[in-house]
Amino acid sequence: MAVPVEVIEIIDRSGSKGVSRVRCRILEGPRKDRVIIRNVLGPVRKGDILMISEPEMETVGTIE
Repeated sequence: MAVPVEVIEIIDRSGSKGVSRVRCRILEGPRKDRVIIRNVLGPVRKGDILMISEPEMETVGTIE
């Protein structure tokens, strides 16, 4: 089941294939408001909403 997340920061961009490491806030579900770091393939900007399949990966913490 995919979960929507909002990109809150682009940490870095690397590789020739357009991979970005981004910090995201989970918008729905039991882990709502948690902040995670994910690798994203393709163009992405701060404020974009992404659908991710595994929100449990790489949890950083919550925003207070």
